[in-house]
Amino acid sequence: MSRLSQLFSRKPANGAGAPAGAPSTADQRRATVEHLADFARTRVGVEAYIEPPTNDTPTTLMLIATTGEWTRRRVPDAKTARKVAEQLELPVYDVNFTGYPQRMRDWNSKQRKR
Repeated sequence: MSRLSQLFSRKPANGAGAPAGAPSTADQRRATVEHLADFARTRVGVEAYIEPPTNDTPTTLMLIATTGEWTRRRVPDAKTARKVAEQLELPVYDVNFTGYPQRMRDWNSKQRKR
């Protein structure tokens, strides 16, 4: 890693990784996939939507059920998001091209009124 990129890195310069007791990357990945699989298994008509990275957030994978209920998790990149959606046997869409479904906006509106 170059000296300049070390200045802007979130990792400690001493090479120490995550704090003691923090979950490993593999554990985090497993938890993410388990959460998405559970969501898809317990809802009807779930579709996957890939959200591109922004200045504030990395690439995310959003699952939306026919009721409009949704969940979102970070993924390393769009390729990984597609792979996860395929493993879960879900149709996958790119938000840049399709936008969000109306049912999700309706569900969000109903939740705000509660």
